[in-house]
Amino acid sequence: MRVLFLMATRTYRASAFLEAARRLGVEVVVGSDQPQVLSEFMPGSTLTLNFLDLEEATGTIVELAKRYPLTAVVGVDDDTTVLAAMAAAALSLPHNSVESVQAARNKHRLRQILAKAGVPSPRFQLLSIDDYPMESARGVSFPCVVKPLFLSASRGVIRADDVKQFVAAFQRLVAILRQPEVAAAGGEAARQILVEMFIPGQEVALEGLLTNGELRVLAIFDKPDPLDGPYFEETIYVTPSRLPVVVQEEIAACASQTARALGLRAGPVHAELRVNDEGPWIIEIAPRSIGGLCSRTLRFGTGISLEELILRHALGMEIETFARERRPAGVMMIPTPQAGILHQVRGQKEAERVPGIEQVVISIPLGQAVVPLPEGTRYLGFIFARDETPERVEGALREAHRRLEFIIEPR
Repeated sequence: MRVLFLMATRTYRASAFLEAARRLGVEVVVGSDQPQVLSEFMPGSTLTLNFLDLEEATGTIVELAKRYPLTAVVGVDDDTTVLAAMAAAALSLPHNSVESVQAARNKHRLRQILAKAGVPSPRFQLLSIDDYPMESARGVSFPCVVKPLFLSASRGVIRADDVKQFVAAFQRLVAILRQPEVAAAGGEAARQILVEMFIPGQEVALEGLLTNGELRVLAIFDKPDPLDGPYFEETIYVTPSRLPVVVQEEIAACASQTARALGLRAGPVHAELRVNDEGPWIIEIAPRSIGGLCSRTLRFGTGISLEELILRHALGMEIETFARERRPAGVMMIPTPQAGILHQVRGQKEAERVPGIEQVVISIPLGQAVVPLPEGTRYLGFIFARDETPERVEGALREAHRRLEFIIEPR
């Protein structure tokens, strides 16, 4: 068996998927947007692809498969899910339709489909970056959320409660969308802005796996910190959820309804929802697994990683159980307090001594620039915890974060 992993060079996810393939004895081809070190000495194991030209990249994959037949194509990141669907379709491998993945990637198209299908989701309107924000504000109901159509990890997502805030948010997002690398990656979508009704309530994340269109829930994460804006930097995820079972069932039903409406049928899904007195509302869904290093919180059966579960599923291999381990687990994505150069990290050993803490990972090297949301794209790092109850997991994460100090020098 041979699998093609499609992953951007900057991904956090490479090592986890490669380790899963190694454990299963599966041959791997890594398709990336930059040449791999020593690629000339490992023919058939790496592939350099133009992620901005999907037709060209698909053709390159098809040519490779003639010499090195592929059993599955797995898109690891948001940037690669559409290409994965196109390549799998061209090779007649199990896949989501290209149209369904494109719809999930484009937040405006997602909203249109969900509205038509009657899935609870925010009211919305589409604007152009060339519009005059003061005029556009006349048709907006507040509070609202201004967001890009295609960026991930809450980049460029800003809440506005009145006209003044709306104009500021609009102009700030336009500046992000006009950055050369963003404009190149987004194409026409980088010239558009989505304005949505703000949905109050508790936010949760759902991790699932689709088989012939049927959703199997792998985990529901509580997000105990309020995500009310003006920016939406996520911090703590804890599983299992502490919400009532009936509410969790409603969350799963809403995510399943969303996947059906889009036409997603195969592989991992990661959904973000809000829950209030009216029930669950879908915010986003993506045909890939949870981002960053957060998958380390999930173990199945006798210790199988999420990536191994996904790979077994993609290759049609036996899966003894989909049950998550019983012990509660959680992760904190360490927020960036200010912009500048990361000079020093203090207190890491003290943080790791907190009962329940498994690991503290600082993912940005010293000396590199750090940028907070809404412009930023990376977290400072991740804190992982396991304990006897979700409450203790959350408490451990907060205490470990309290012991960390980041020395960030202005640029």
